[in-house]
Amino acid sequence: MRTRLLPLLIVLMAAVLLALGFPLAVSVAAAQQQRVVIDRIDDTARFAALAQFITERGAGYDERRRTLRNELDIYAAVYGIRAGVFYRDDSAMAKAPAAWQLPIEGEGREAFKEALLGRRSHDPPQVWPWQDGRVVVASPVVRDGDVVAVVVLDSPTDELRARTLRGWLLIAAGEAVAMLVAVGAAIRLTGWVLLPVRTLDAATHDIASGRMRSRVVSSGGPPELRRLARSFNEMADNVETVLEQQRAFVADASHQLRNPLAALLLRIELLALELPEGNEEIASVRTEGKRLGQVLDDLLDLALAEHAAADLQLTDIGALTAERVASWRPVAEEKGVRLRVDGPAAVTAWTDPIALSSALDAIVDNALKFTPAREEVVVTVAAGPDAVTVVVADHGPGLTPQEMDRIGDRFWRSTRHQNIQGSGLGLSIAQALLAAGGGSVGYAANAPHGLRVTVTVPRNGPNDRS
Repeated sequence: MRTRLLPLLIVLMAAVLLALGFPLAVSVAAAQQQRVVIDRIDDTARFAALAQFITERGAGYDERRRTLRNELDIYAAVYGIRAGVFYRDDSAMAKAPAAWQLPIEGEGREAFKEALLGRRSHDPPQVWPWQDGRVVVASPVVRDGDVVAVVVLDSPTDELRARTLRGWLLIAAGEAVAMLVAVGAAIRLTGWVLLPVRTLDAATHDIASGRMRSRVVSSGGPPELRRLARSFNEMADNVETVLEQQRAFVADASHQLRNPLAALLLRIELLALELPEGNEEIASVRTEGKRLGQVLDDLLDLALAEHAAADLQLTDIGALTAERVASWRPVAEEKGVRLRVDGPAAVTAWTDPIALSSALDAIVDNALKFTPAREEVVVTVAAGPDAVTVVVADHGPGLTPQEMDRIGDRFWRSTRHQNIQGSGLGLSIAQALLAAGGGSVGYAANAPHGLRVTVTVPRNGPNDRS
């Protein structure tokens, strides 16, 4: 979410800064040009005042005309601006430089025509820093209410464009600083907004992994997310309470039923003393009673497995697996099944050794139950970069794809294996024991027939996991 929200905020703030920067840049350029135009209009007014009382053409080279020419020459030499006073027929009263002529067309001609109508030049077209243009300003010379001549100033724009460009660079620098500040603010804002979301995500992951006591500290972020955090904590408390009640009920029920069941089995044995030896009904009742006792024991083990917290330790998985295989080898030999272990003798991972031992016992027991005599059960230990796997592969009848989807469900047993002793809780107990420590159990078909159960435990410590 951060990668989507942060670019969006940055783009929006950049758009706002650009929307403010472009009009400001245009305003700076217009202000600089207006400053030049006003300065030139003042100059034209001064030259118009000098030319107002110069005698008409042909009246001689009087002192006023000489003064006007000197002023124009000095002005052109100092500022590099073409300046001239022209009669209505375009002939020059005085001009500088001497070779300069009033243009026949273009901005200079338009300004001259406008001044002949008795108006000073309006704002000339805007000159931008990348244009090599000129600014032309014209002002009428009025005598007795009539326009007798026009003062024309044709200015270069190098200095104007340089000042405009400097103003734009200052605006760009300000925009860059503002953008950096905006990016920093956006990063802080997204971090502040998304911190409760990340905390909620971590707590949700913990609860999904079995750490039901994980909660969210609702002290940061927007008020809406703080309320969401408090609601999440309330929900987690209620879910934990319900699960605790369920586990307590299963444990209490299985524990409380053991005594009546033991008394019932004892009465059955007493009744069997009065019946003929080998009575099939009594044998069937004994078998069902023992099966019910096994179910109650497995229910209690499952409740304890789901309730107990994992005591994670750095454990030698190879040695622990070899020890459990050795303890089950007499059972395998009694059934005529070969049981062997492969893989490195020493490989470490983080797990609860008691929980892993119990899970391996349940899985190996299950494999030996369904493997016929003269077949083989292979337990293979393998080390990966992030996890250690223990694969228990049997050569039993295996499961169909439809049955594979249900394996591990509580009390589920294939209809083809109902005559084999068991409660259907062994693999469920193994899953619960491993999940508490961050492990998992996977199932797959074994070629050419049978089942492969893969136990996975992490190699990273609890503090190194994301």
